Amino acid sequence: MCRNIKTLFNFDPPVNQEEVRAASLQFVRKITGFNKPSKANEDSFSNAVEAIADISSRLLQSLETSAPPKNREEEAAKAKARAAERFGD
Repeated sequence: MCRNIKTLFNFDPPVNQEEVRAASLQFVRKITGFNKPSKANEDSFSNAVEAIADISSRLLQSLETSAPPKNREEEAAKAKARAAERFGD
């Protein structure tokens, strides 16, 4: 479930709100154990996703680094190579 949560800091181009929200959704799914909440829990679930997305965005904007930004395509290729080695694909 959490395999979709990717590192979002220090990329070129910078992370967008859609990516932050997707990671937040995966986090809330993981800690609640719900892939999709019941109607009774839907508001609490959605509120948690939005709150975590907001906090995550503020965190990412406040972080500083002297390292050069990572290239998304290069990092994706590295991850694909690691997965192929790990899973033999």
